[in-house]
Amino acid sequence: MTNRPKTIRIGRIDFTNVWPLFYYFPFSAFEGEIEVLQQVPTGLNRAMKQGEIDIGPISSFAYGDNFEEYMLFPDMSVSSYHQVNSILLFHRKPLEQLGNATISLPTTSATSVNLLKIILRKFYGHEPNYVYAAPELETMMSTTDAALLIGDHAIRAHWQDNGYMVTDLGEEWTRLTGQWMSFAVCAIRKQTVQEQPEQVRRIYEAFLESKRKSMDDMTALVQDAQRLIGGTIAYWEHYFSNLCYEFGPKQWAGLQMYYDYAAELGFLSRKVPLQIWNDNSVVRVTE
Repeated sequence: MTNRPKTIRIGRIDFTNVWPLFYYFPFSAFEGEIEVLQQVPTGLNRAMKQGEIDIGPISSFAYGDNFEEYMLFPDMSVSSYHQVNSILLFHRKPLEQLGNATISLPTTSATSVNLLKIILRKFYGHEPNYVYAAPELETMMSTTDAALLIGDHAIRAHWQDNGYMVTDLGEEWTRLTGQWMSFAVCAIRKQTVQEQPEQVRRIYEAFLESKRKSMDDMTALVQDAQRLIGGTIAYWEHYFSNLCYEFGPKQWAGLQMYYDYAAELGFLSRKVPLQIWNDNSVVRVTE
């Protein structure tokens, strides 16, 4: 009698930007093999670090913070080259004038928070005062000079005519560095790869097929986004088309630069290698 493999726990970020990875995922084909847990990025990052989740799209910074335990799926990320449209800084003064500002940050993503800190410190020489707050724009701006919002909170706030300057951090990163930015990556715990390599391979292939179907015909995806969040069909078509769900050498180079700056500025305690999974479970490390 063979022992049944343990259930693989898959984390799901509660934001539209990862919908293509899950939209056509064949959950019924994995009945009894997987469990899906949905959380905001910070909750998912924490659960992955504590071993409560085995596979999931985590924030890129969370991989850098705990890379010894993880590998990364290739061909799967939430990345941008120029605009990302959902990582937005709302501010009253130009970025050049934010040196003495107080900036309100969301508690929902470490990647975007540290990207903002890298941009302001590395490229503008700023070390403003940062405070954390619930992601509600007018409440945040009532006590601070600028506010960072991510995901669906950023999207909804940008639809309002609030009179603030708005900087897209994906666009700003590419303007300053010429590189891609990967905001989320799909990580697997190394222990899961070692113990259940065949299940990991099948899950990876299912994610890729969901991504392919979602992007080949975005009709249903776009209609669901409009129904659940609002906006127009044209907005969501542009949003999903503008995001990149690939994760290859171009995205690796941009993410490596992000990690190098984060380590240089003390946001990460050490340099971070990219450890990429493949179906032979061989780790490729980029320096």
